[in-house]
Amino acid sequence: MTRGVTELGDITPHNIKQLKILNSVVFPVSYNDKFYKDVLEVGELAKLAYYNDIVVGAVCCRIDTTPEGARRMYIMTLGCLAPYRRLGIGTVMLKHVLKYCEKDGNIDNLYLHVQINNESAIEFYKHFGFEIIETKQHYYKRIEPAEAHVLQKTLKRSECQETQVESKEEK
Repeated sequence: MTRGVTELGDITPHNIKQLKILNSVVFPVSYNDKFYKDVLEVGELAKLAYYNDIVVGAVCCRIDTTPEGARRMYIMTLGCLAPYRRLGIGTVMLKHVLKYCEKDGNIDNLYLHVQINNESAIEFYKHFGFEIIETKQHYYKRIEPAEAHVLQKTLKRSECQETQVESKEEK
């Protein structure tokens, strides 16, 4: 069987309903109107994934700033309809996000939450260099298990780590 063509497209007011339907099928949690309003404003950080011109997945991210001033990319959602998994669609979406971070050049890490029993998602992210850095109890409401792993991929050394290395080299 030949692989189909995967392409990413912008999320617009005209197709936001497709994202809502997709998310309701793919994820066990529902997202509020503010989530979708924000998605329309993040540009390249939110994409629909088309497989042979059919919407089968989506990725939605935002950039957070820590109190210390580090910029972090939060992957709010990255999902694909079950029949289309293992066709490289998630990889296309994640590579798009990684390329965005590379182009930006000023993002310290990427992170996301994954339900602790979602082993295929955990393996997927580990394949791309993400590590489980903590487990949040009672993260999800109304779904079991309620715990989520926080997975993170560090992109660059933070300023304070570089300063520590420089001060050691000077000694």
